Amino acid sequence: MTNAAPGEDASEQSAVPGISGIQRVAVVIPAHNEEQHLERALTAVSGAADRVKAELPDVGVRVVVVLDQCTDRSPTVAAEFASGDPRYRVLPVSFGSVGKSRQAGVSAALENDAGTPQGAGTGASVPMRRIWLANTDADSCVPDHWLVRQLELAGLGSDVVLGTVQPDPCGMHHEILARWHARHASVENHSHVYGANLGVRASAYLASGGFPGIDFDEDRALVNRLRRSGAGIVATDTTRVLTSGRTAGRAPRGFAAYLLALAQP
Repeated sequence: MTNAAPGEDASEQSAVPGISGIQRVAVVIPAHNEEQHLERALTAVSGAADRVKAELPDVGVRVVVVLDQCTDRSPTVAAEFASGDPRYRVLPVSFGSVGKSRQAGVSAALENDAGTPQGAGTGASVPMRRIWLANTDADSCVPDHWLVRQLELAGLGSDVVLGTVQPDPCGMHHEILARWHARHASVENHSHVYGANLGVRASAYLASGGFPGIDFDEDRALVNRLRRSGAGIVATDTTRVLTSGRTAGRAPRGFAAYLLALAQP
């Protein structure tokens, strides 16, 4: 018997029937000096994309890796993936801002469909309502059913999928990990927002105004915009993502800073 991935029960390991509506998926991954984690992150995303190809062969997948002011080997790691997989695009930027990096990644992912927001175009153009934007982080590891499950929920009518995360216990102090779990129950209809595990229909994203160009909490700000615009939102634990448990992060007031705060008495 095959073991289920975190957040996935045995029934979700089989092919998902009845998914309709989405024709293309774009995965956006911002990165700033993530050479220690990036290869694992991209390998995991490739696995999720491969599962889409196997189960939903008519759905195309693109991956945009946004390299923001990287001075380590992150560009080399990303370039190696892109050279061996045409689904990948590497986008170097100099923002020093995760919000602007996510903005740029989404824009790059959608640029081939610009000008046809209502699906009036022909050829390779895809209507925005049929494009799914999946967001994760360069220090995170998505499960292989991550995209398929998001598309299943999109097919059921959701415009936004808010997933959960689980800090990687490797190298984490046990007390910090215990405090995390005490404050973050992994359940359906949870109240959390994580940029490392966030999916949104492109039409809803554009209607809301998209990611703001801010240096932290850009994920929460986007979800607030989506709520105000009337997007259909579902919060689920069935797409749980493993993310770094480090307390020295890359973004100010980001996830690592939150974990560090949990260490304080």
